[in-house]
Amino acid sequence: MHVQLELYASLMKHLPPQAVRHRVTVEVAPGITAHALLERYRVPVEQAHLVLRNGVFLHQEERERDALEEGDVIAVWPPVAGG
Repeated sequence: MHVQLELYASLMKHLPPQAVRHRVTVEVAPGITAHALLERYRVPVEQAHLVLRNGVFLHQEERERDALEEGDVIAVWPPVAGG
C-alpha cells in the first residue's frame, strides 16, 4: 500500500533521496501506524511535534494505535519557537 510522507523544516533531512521538496510517496505494509512510519525514517519522536493525517491532528496515542490506509498523507512539523 502507498502513503505520502511530508516532513517540514529541520525534519526534511530524514526524507529518502527520491523525495521531491518535502514529500515522498512510500510503499508500506498494511497495518503500519504513523509512529512506525516515522520510526522507519528515523524521525525522532520528540521532534515530531505536529503530526497530521490527511490534515487532521493526531494525538500521540493515535499515532501509535491507528493503522494507516492506502493514500493517507502524514505531514510532520518539528517544534518551533518565535516571537
